[in-house]
Amino acid sequence: MSAPASEGVPLPEIQIFPERLLMASTTEKLLNRLYDVKNVRQINIQGEGLPAVMKSGPGTGGPVDHPERKKIKVKGKEVELTVQVGRIFVEISDIDHVPQALKDIEAVCKEVLPFGFTLEVGRYNKFRPTTTDYMKGLVK
Repeated sequence: MSAPASEGVPLPEIQIFPERLLMASTTEKLLNRLYDVKNVRQINIQGEGLPAVMKSGPGTGGPVDHPERKKIKVKGKEVELTVQVGRIFVEISDIDHVPQALKDIEAVCKEVLPFGFTLEVGRYNKFRPTTTDYMKGLVK
């Protein structure tokens, strides 16, 4: 969940959609640069899964040695990358800060993603519990 349920209005997000999947080194560089942008509240990533073990087929249970499943440093913390990033969702702290944040994020992306990308402003992740969350007992 991106924002606390007490917030009445969902915070805006800027979606970064690179024209190709990102390597771990590019992901690390991009995330660290995005966190330096003023008014960035949170960043979520989405992409193709990089499992540690084979889940089906003749090699079930065996290790998967994907070269992009690595540990990267984001904001000084080591994080294991379990997806090959295809989309990045940057949550902005207030709707009034979106125009400046969009300019700053575009500048970062032009530098780090020379192969191309698209940017969109909207709300892409849920910001309050759904009926399913209540049914699963995730929210009380």
